Amino acid sequence: MVRPPLTVEERERGRRLGALLREARGTRSPAAISAASGVSLEALRKIESGRVPTPAFFTVAALAAALDVPLDRLVDDLSPPRDDTALTA
Repeated sequence: MVRPPLTVEERERGRRLGALLREARGTRSPAAISAASGVSLEALRKIESGRVPTPAFFTVAALAAALDVPLDRLVDDLSPPRDDTALTA
């Protein structure tokens, strides 16, 4: 099965995810987060740099747990702004 190419929006969301995880890491080394999460150092580097724009759910969950970032915060930060006016129409 051939995977369809990612959209510009999906690639941008991957870059934002990487930036959020890098910011949450703070002064901790990538190696420390890799060890704490069980995610390989190379995978972490690729995610943080946006080269893996759609990492697996369990990879993101493991990184979020190691960084003490709630998954719902990542969802909120990565979701497009909601148009609440459409809900009242």
